Amino acid sequence: MADELKPAYLLAGTDRPKIDRALERLRRRFSPDAVELLSAGEVPGEDVVATCNALGLFADEGRLIVVDGVEEWKAADAKAVATYLKAPAPATTLALVGGELKKDAPLAKAVAATGEVLLWEVPKRGLQRWVLEQFQVQGAKAEPEACRALVELVGEDLYELAAEIDKLATWAGGERVTVDDVDQLVTARAEATNFALTDAWGARNVAGVLHATESMLERSGDPRSKTIPRLLGILTSHVSRIQECQTLESRGVSAKDAAVRLKRNPYYVGKLYAQARNFNPDELRDVTVRLSLLDHAIKGGSRLAPELELERALVEITKPRG
Repeated sequence: MADELKPAYLLAGTDRPKIDRALERLRRRFSPDAVELLSAGEVPGEDVVATCNALGLFADEGRLIVVDGVEEWKAADAKAVATYLKAPAPATTLALVGGELKKDAPLAKAVAATGEVLLWEVPKRGLQRWVLEQFQVQGAKAEPEACRALVELVGEDLYELAAEIDKLATWAGGERVTVDDVDQLVTARAEATNFALTDAWGARNVAGVLHATESMLERSGDPRSKTIPRLLGILTSHVSRIQECQTLESRGVSAKDAAVRLKRNPYYVGKLYAQARNFNPDELRDVTVRLSLLDHAIKGGSRLAPELELERALVEITKPRG
């Protein structure tokens, strides 16, 4: 941000930790009592404009109006802000904070005329690079494989990733963060390891499935007699969702529409659709049957060790065609 404050800033995108840092730098330029926090879900654009125009105790010293969640605003709200910024209140700075917004969104255009628009996105396929950049922000260095391992263990929650990066950077004390450091210091989140398993299965990656399974067995903290049935339940539920998405796509339902119908995250449903295309309906039925047989085997239906029964089943249901 420039040294001279502008009448308005739009801080938006999926990189919330970066947005938070920028907002904190902006807030430090004002007295804490001169900062007012509002929610776009509760306060429409016209009321925010009225707040900006209202004379306050800090009108001469400068005040900051922060509005969070502005991606929820409609065209009328953006229009109210655009009108206000043609003649903004002196010594008042308006900070609009939101999620994903396009550069040509009405609100972005309204702010760009006299203020500053800062949009920071984290591409889903670029999460490992984002982690590396966060280490650099902390003045630390990290191996690319360490960044990949961190994403695998923590998942896609940027706040949790940022917290772990801060911890690792402090611990490293200027030394390069390695894969071993990540393995020793970072606790795997259940959701992250679940996705590692289901993503590998959906890609028909036998080695990936076996690696994810072993990680779950080692890190769960529970005896294998509890972890193996839980792992089986994760796979069974996932296969059921894959079958549901395969049926929807065969009926002409897009992944976007399916996400609304299933009340699930569009990105997640998109992944389900992609995985469903790696199996035909007969194969998915065979997978369901094989998981049922595995369930019977680990509950006493086999003399083999449950770990061996699990490994055999995973190879069978994952291996590529032919």
